[in-house]
Amino acid sequence: MTVPHITLNDGHRIPQLGFGVFRVDPAETERIVGEALEAGYRHIDTAAVYGNEEGVGRAIASSGIPRDELFVTTKLWNSEQGRDTARPALEASLERLGLDHVDLYLIHWPRPDLDRYVETWQALASLRDAGLTRSIGVSNFTIAYLQRLLDETGVVPAVNQVELHPAFAQRELRAFQEPLGIHTEAWGPLGQGKYDLLAEKAVADAAAAHGATPAQVVIRWHLQQGIIVFPKSSTRDRIVENFDVFGFELTDAEMAAIDGLDRGQRVGADPETATF
Repeated sequence: MTVPHITLNDGHRIPQLGFGVFRVDPAETERIVGEALEAGYRHIDTAAVYGNEEGVGRAIASSGIPRDELFVTTKLWNSEQGRDTARPALEASLERLGLDHVDLYLIHWPRPDLDRYVETWQALASLRDAGLTRSIGVSNFTIAYLQRLLDETGVVPAVNQVELHPAFAQRELRAFQEPLGIHTEAWGPLGQGKYDLLAEKAVADAAAAHGATPAQVVIRWHLQQGIIVFPKSSTRDRIVENFDVFGFELTDAEMAAIDGLDRGQRVGADPETATF
């Protein structure tokens, strides 16, 4: 099964379907990521604050998969934002991961109250130039924060990883990013279980029509819009199921019906007010 790749605005390629490890128990991470790699995933998305980079690194090391066949993302936590703190933070992540570089490094949250995201972004550009990360991007950035980065640095992020699922489709943000070549990554693509997404009629009907599960339908909805997506699970069967989404295609009518679930319903933190 071949996962489609997307070419980023810096020329590097990213697998469109990856595996996320948010809230994966550090004690279980090596096993769970190992199972994901066995299932076929080659894109792993972690973060310093998750506390499980070491488990990700052990799974990668024991997998036997060549490094150039893997795409690894990690993120700079808010307390490490700053011109002089970003490099030590990335070096610490690399040590935990057992890698000499990551493929993508993100500012995890803008934290406008700190007002350090512009200087931090400049630092990330230097880390890219130094070869510690191949690509750089941001996470949870709104249009206003992206515009400020562009105005003050001229450096365009490769991706913006944001909360995105059928009830919160982020259409305005995506329309802003697309002409700039900023690709959208979705976290919480299944709504984090905070509303009954998988029982929605539009999802259930499409699942029945294709002999797929509701979760597979929602992942497929993301993929067919060109969104980079990484569902998370700690269960082997679900890990395999979430990867098995390339044997069917949603119709235009099915896509439109799921689009109709958008109601601006955020289930996670608001980047404008998040202060953790």
